[in-house]
Amino acid sequence: MERAVRRAIDEARDPATSDDDWASLEARFARELPRLTEFFERVYGTAERTERELALLAGQLAASWQARPSELRRLDAAREADADWFQSNRMLGGVIYVDRYATDLAGVSARIPYFRELGLTYLHLMPLFLAPEENSDGGYAVSSYREVSPALGDMAQLTALAAELREAGIALVVDFIFNHTSNEHEWAQRALAGEKEYEDYYWVFDDREMPDAYERTVREIFPDDHPGSFVPMPDSPDGSRTGRWIWATFHSFQWDLDYSNPAVFRAMAGEMLFLANQGVDILRMDAVAFIWKQLGTQCESLPEAHLLIQAFNAALRIAAPAVLFKSEAIVHPDEVIQYISPGECQLSYNPLQMALIWNSLATRDARLLQQALDRRHTLPAGTAWVNYVRSHDDIGWTFADEDAAELGIDGYEHRRFLNAFYVNRFPGSFARGVPFQDNPKTGDCRISGTTASLAGLEAGDPGAIDRIVLAHAVILSTGGIPLLYLGDEVGQLNDYSYVDEPGHADDSRWVNRPPYPERRYAERIDPTTDAGAIYARLQQLIAIRRRTDEFAGNALVGFDAKNPHVLAYQRPGAASTVVCLANVADEPQTVDAVTLSGLPATAVDLIGGGELDLRRDLVVSAHGVVWMRVEAGSGTIG
Repeated sequence: MERAVRRAIDEARDPATSDDDWASLEARFARELPRLTEFFERVYGTAERTERELALLAGQLAASWQARPSELRRLDAAREADADWFQSNRMLGGVIYVDRYATDLAGVSARIPYFRELGLTYLHLMPLFLAPEENSDGGYAVSSYREVSPALGDMAQLTALAAELREAGIALVVDFIFNHTSNEHEWAQRALAGEKEYEDYYWVFDDREMPDAYERTVREIFPDDHPGSFVPMPDSPDGSRTGRWIWATFHSFQWDLDYSNPAVFRAMAGEMLFLANQGVDILRMDAVAFIWKQLGTQCESLPEAHLLIQAFNAALRIAAPAVLFKSEAIVHPDEVIQYISPGECQLSYNPLQMALIWNSLATRDARLLQQALDRRHTLPAGTAWVNYVRSHDDIGWTFADEDAAELGIDGYEHRRFLNAFYVNRFPGSFARGVPFQDNPKTGDCRISGTTASLAGLEAGDPGAIDRIVLAHAVILSTGGIPLLYLGDEVGQLNDYSYVDEPGHADDSRWVNRPPYPERRYAERIDPTTDAGAIYARLQQLIAIRRRTDEFAGNALVGFDAKNPHVLAYQRPGAASTVVCLANVADEPQTVDAVTLSGLPATAVDLIGGGELDLRRDLVVSAHGVVWMRVEAGSGTIG
């Protein structure tokens, strides 16, 4: 195998590549190729086909790096020298749908001055590639990884935008949707036309025997769209019936790729490298848990899924080492952590923290979130959480039942309560969410809604703005990269007009994907408005974070406030520690002097200014936040 791979690399050398550049590439091959080979062989064995595909992949990597623009090669070198660049306390993320926030890519470019005003260093453009019209699962049914949706612009504009963002100090993030393609993708259409090479890219069966066997253990993800995991393969282009079945985990128009075929890995690596060479800095690895199938299992989070992502990682370390992976694993908390490492996904969404922020606001009880920070926050060195209050998607209650049971909470009944609370089916609820995938028989559903509507602003609740600020204060102070769904920083509300948009009426998640809230952005400079009040307070917290070195990295030490309504933790630094308190209750709460006695007598109040006397009881206002700095080595509470 080594000879075939070596030959493929040498044959890929461009005579125009300098000896120095080639030597740097050779050094990365020497470091990463053994790892890539190991993963390939563990997944695919040592058959002749594996050797052939690995050699083709190696040549592909060499060619891709040589085609990589010089400014991106310089970025590769800079980030290899500063591998923790994303751990900075100056990191701040934003996420948008291009069409809804800025109309098109030119509109995104025009908003860069605002992004700089806000302090963004990371911008996630939601799926913007060619996809089926009307319903494309929000763009997650990709018809081409190399074509931008014509309504948004083209690939040249995306490449230019990446360069503009880079010049402004903003990393570009896009989705790498690698579990499936749309049924309109060229590969899918060629499979439908009967081309065996492309049929083998998907899970296609001639009858129901194998689909039935798989579905005995595989859960339904979108039962409203179709039962089980398979859908009938449509008529072939010539009009004849196929009579076959194809795997579609999510929607019927999203066909799962068959990674047991190594040619699929190589093809998707080519798409990944293409995006990297357009200037993408971070790839959001979509639906990571689903990419490997095995009969008799749930087909989620199998060992081979990790090996495949690690193999993709090794490929990038060779051909585009500046690029990072971000894991999207909405699974049991014990499984989320398994995807996070420097050799797999360096970044990961933190769905548990997000869900438990909302849990705390509904229950006025911080204990589940406190437990998660104390036990489930630690990450391997060289990695970071992406912390968020809400995303483009729905909210699912991802806490572990065993964690809840320790606090006397029945997980099943508690989820029923949270679902009822956040869709205003619980007496006294301040929330105005909308159910997603509601199942009246079981009471199960997930929750759609903007931060402001879920926090009570739509309902006119007097605590709404404080709740919005509290929720963002947690993601800004717990480590990693805080991520804002842009528009939330000015209190955008639910958009119920989604029911009148073609292809959106049956997907309530569009309620929390509203168009650009122009009036609210105009009001952000007026502190007498809701938008202005929220924006000013969040800007203050963002500015404090930027100048507070303790907020860099992920290190977090527990702190027991001895009050179930008060979330508490410490962020240690080299010379001082910041102690963070957040009161999720509707009334002021006290952290008594005895609890604080392990700290020095005074602390600097980073938010309110001045000095705090810690020899007296500390009162935290309703939905209030305290960030206080104490001298290092002077008694932080472990």
